Amino acid sequence: MDLKDVEYGWPVGMPLCRPLGRGLWEVRSSISNGRIARVIFCVDHGRMVILHGFIKKTRKTPPGDIELALQRKSGG
Repeated sequence: MDLKDVEYGWPVGMPLCRPLGRGLWEVRSSISNGRIARVIFCVDHGRMVILHGFIKKTRKTPPGDIELALQRKSGG
């Protein structure tokens, strides 16, 4: 549901969506059992492109997850 809210309500800010820099954005979602999920995306020619999703276990978004999303964004 959160992805749909961002896709059809863009631009959307906190607390649902926040910028990560370098053209990346993070959708924040609460899922079952008190866990937190994140989906990293970019906007390309007016379209939302999902690059990476993960269960968040630390307070800060792990650099490896950001790097993976950047690789996928660049087509690598």
